[in-house]
Amino acid sequence: MDVMCKPRSVLKFMGGVVIKTLSFVVFSVLDLVDFILCFAYKVADFCIEAEWRPCYRYPTKEAITSSGGNKILVSEQGESKIVSLNSSKLQLQDISDTLYSRPSLVTEVSKLTVDGLKKLKLDGTTTKTCKKIKKRSARSTFTVNSIVVETLQGKMVGHIPTWSDCDCKFCNSWTSSSKDTLFVNAQGPKDNKAREDVIFIHGFISSSAFWTETLFPNFSSTAKSTYRFLAVDLLGFGRSPKPADSLYTLSEHVDMIEKSVLEDYKVKSFHIVAHSLGCILALAIAVKHPGSVKSLTLLTPPYYPVPKGEATTQYVMRKLAPRRVWPVMAFCASLACWYEHISRTICLVICKNHRLWEFLTKLVTRNRVRTYLMEGFFCHTHNAAWHTLHNIICGTATKLDRYLDVVRNRLDCNITIFHGEDDQVIPVKCSYDVQRKIPRARVKVAENKDHITIVVGRQKTFARELEEIWNTSSTSN
Repeated sequence: MDVMCKPRSVLKFMGGVVIKTLSFVVFSVLDLVDFILCFAYKVADFCIEAEWRPCYRYPTKEAITSSGGNKILVSEQGESKIVSLNSSKLQLQDISDTLYSRPSLVTEVSKLTVDGLKKLKLDGTTTKTCKKIKKRSARSTFTVNSIVVETLQGKMVGHIPTWSDCDCKFCNSWTSSSKDTLFVNAQGPKDNKAREDVIFIHGFISSSAFWTETLFPNFSSTAKSTYRFLAVDLLGFGRSPKPADSLYTLSEHVDMIEKSVLEDYKVKSFHIVAHSLGCILALAIAVKHPGSVKSLTLLTPPYYPVPKGEATTQYVMRKLAPRRVWPVMAFCASLACWYEHISRTICLVICKNHRLWEFLTKLVTRNRVRTYLMEGFFCHTHNAAWHTLHNIICGTATKLDRYLDVVRNRLDCNITIFHGEDDQVIPVKCSYDVQRKIPRARVKVAENKDHITIVVGRQKTFARELEEIWNTSSTSN
């Protein structure tokens, strides 16, 4: 037995070495490509739109919190200016530093090597450094990027998509509406005859169709007459508004859901069903409305407990996007998370031309494949996807532990977590880590299912499971 295991372990080790070496080469090249694309897009933006569009390769700025608490002093190369923050604008703590602090792979490896050497040589300098820091001003310092400052100041054009975004009627239907609210697909009894409401929140680069095309048709007639189903397109996705002046922070997403669903539909108490990134928004809503939540169902929640001493946002980004060429989903996540301009190019090729890709798919499959998943994947802007990914998944790393504590201590509702056994986007361990924070939460792992097929392909079974959760919650409440 030991003789058989040894060759396997050697092959596994060699395979790991090959993947790491290949990953280093590939992502070093991608670092260079993204750098070149940065200048290419600046030229293209200026030629097509007659303006330079800011990006996160701009030099970072040091911002010092003013004594008033509602302003920041921004200084760079001897220049200083005040940026005011009022109640209608987002707060800086909502902005993830992963937006503008993403060192290239070569830089990161070099820094780790240099830091390792310095540790060996400068072991006794820590005390002196700490003393010097204490002598400095007590004002808190943090880093803010130029694009963040310009957006706060309202310099970016609010409702005009860039030339690289799709300009079709479907993607921009929100511009013709006088209401500044999200698109909500509401189904169920009319005339306020529904006894309970269920809010569905989709995940990253998806839409309400993820629910309406899978679960809604498979709910029983009893469920359809009992519950009002409210599936929302998140800000920046599907048929919802995609403002260019938004940084798509947690507070913006939550505020829009409250305004578009809870207020517009006069929802008092509700069940929540959320997938992937939507789980973070679901937790944030549950924390704000602990007495209103009747049940909380989370599918593949992206929760990564951060070890002590680690930079929270950076740690989560590296767990989510490890800059590896294998498995494929890790490679795709790394492209989306680390490379602003490569991901913009992907949006330009795929999202702007989504009608062509949908036509080709129907042509090749002879119209036998429904394209609702493609709708969710294609219908967003790069600005929305880029900021939502960083500000929600990475930027909330410091808040999730507190949210889970509040849910554990203040919510009396049933909490159920579903996860696909073969999920390569978010590992099953994330769901069990949530359960460790909330021991009463039930974790159900679906065999041979991944990030998408946890719902798609088993929608009838999942619809029955949800109905059982809601019935049990209604009975216990």
